[in-house]
Amino acid sequence: MKVVLLAGGLGTRLSEETDIKPKPMVEIGGKPILWHIMKIYAHHGFNEFIVCCGYKGHVIKEYFSNFFLHQSDVTFNLKTNEMEVHHAGAEDWKVTLVDTGKDSMTGGRIKRIEKYVNNSPFMLTYGDGVSNINIKELVAFHQKNKKMVTVTAVQPESRFGVLDINEKHEVKSFLEKPKGESGWINGGFFVCEPGIFKYIKGDDTIWEREPLEGIAKDQQLCAFKHEGFWKPMDSLKDKQDLNKFWEQNKAEWKVW
Repeated sequence: MKVVLLAGGLGTRLSEETDIKPKPMVEIGGKPILWHIMKIYAHHGFNEFIVCCGYKGHVIKEYFSNFFLHQSDVTFNLKTNEMEVHHAGAEDWKVTLVDTGKDSMTGGRIKRIEKYVNNSPFMLTYGDGVSNINIKELVAFHQKNKKMVTVTAVQPESRFGVLDINEKHEVKSFLEKPKGESGWINGGFFVCEPGIFKYIKGDDTIWEREPLEGIAKDQQLCAFKHEGFWKPMDSLKDKQDLNKFWEQNKAEWKVW
């Protein structure tokens, strides 16, 4: 089963980085977050990827075109213009990079890669969030429920501390950023049947609106509840948090 990665957005809330690179190329622990997401899927045996490029997509293409060189120890003989490879750390991945338009919405990007999934079920997620989700369990859940789309439901941490106040205005308890206060939300990591394409009209379609709303209305959307680690990189603070986790060996998404 192929994995489709949405990697074409502007990432305006990370403008410190995204002025020069697309958001999925912002680095965590010296590697693009896109690489981390791909490592999660590859760990579970899914190593064929379709990357939906858009804003500054050439940066992603250049990264993968030089991937082997960047991952290897080499000696260059400048006189003979020869390169000797001593150690190659390349991944066993097949990566298709598709220009899905600079201004396309998420649904439009998905529509543009229809021919690359060969009318087969595929996985789909965003290029800016990591998790310790068990991909094999997700796929098995999707196949068991026989719906058109499975979305991974997650419970993010609250942005603020929560106060439990009694009738006397006394604080009974204080929880700093508890998990689950916001209920279940869309965490990405979808599994999709090829029938989804009929719900997408064109480049201006937002996947999370008309398509998913229509699929849900037709009772073809189910949720795989993931209670483990999940974190998107929506802001500079999120990037700093993820890097801190990596540096302190607390990167729960590092399942490989």
